[in-house]
Amino acid sequence: MSTVPRTASRPASGAPAATIRIAGLRVRHRRTVALDSVDLDLGPGVHGLLGPNGAGKTSLIRVLATVAEPSGGRVEILGHDTGDHRQRGEVRRHLGYLPQDFGYYPGFTVREFVAYVAWLKEMPADRVPAAVERAVARVGLADRIDAKVRRLSGGMVRRVGIAQAVVNDPRVLLLDEPTAGLDPEQRVEFRELLRELGASSTVVVSTHLVEDVAAACTDVTLVDAGRIAYRGTPPALAALGESAGGPGDHPIERGYTAALRAHRARADRPSAPEGTVR
Repeated sequence: MSTVPRTASRPASGAPAATIRIAGLRVRHRRTVALDSVDLDLGPGVHGLLGPNGAGKTSLIRVLATVAEPSGGRVEILGHDTGDHRQRGEVRRHLGYLPQDFGYYPGFTVREFVAYVAWLKEMPADRVPAAVERAVARVGLADRIDAKVRRLSGGMVRRVGIAQAVVNDPRVLLLDEPTAGLDPEQRVEFRELLRELGASSTVVVSTHLVEDVAAACTDVTLVDAGRIAYRGTPPALAALGESAGGPGDHPIERGYTAALRAHRARADRPSAPEGTVR
């Protein structure tokens, strides 16, 4: 019987210091527990967040983005306690955030909208024009910078969303389904941008696309029913898939399925010794 390798939620000795520290995080939506006792440390790099629909991925991203309040636990970002409203403001200056459905002013041009977000992030006024042009160029929209957002295609609007998220060169970048609406060529370019950003920043990407995880992420966290089901590198998850077999066209897909099944099997046997995935 295949076993899933143990994965830790904290960095190994010698790893870069964590920029995000989560301890005992709990989130409730009315009667539903979205996240339950989540412990997670993340440092520089690109961290893939996988899980079924309703697993708690968006709830986690929203708490990290300081747009949702947790029901319990503690979240520190860049050494600041996000539960303290004074420290929360400092965190937001260094955050970039792209939700699944981001709001924008359709009458704005791309330049005006990204500049507006830069202003919200309290960037120095003299830095904004160059920062806006650089962010828009990074997502391949330099030739549309003065177009109205409402006149852009859905994929282009998504790229505007990525531009506003990176305009302040954030130290922590949170992206919820960022490649939705992008064509294959644009997804390849976006993965290159992720790798570039992850060299110096902490990037958290919630996605359903295993190609994004395999190509761009330094590690992957699998969330199921509000709990951490697996942590490891994409090659480790792929190796799990190769050894476990089962459904899926890609080894990471098979590893994803194997890790979920192992996690759920342990959840069904609460009196059994702790398994090999945390």
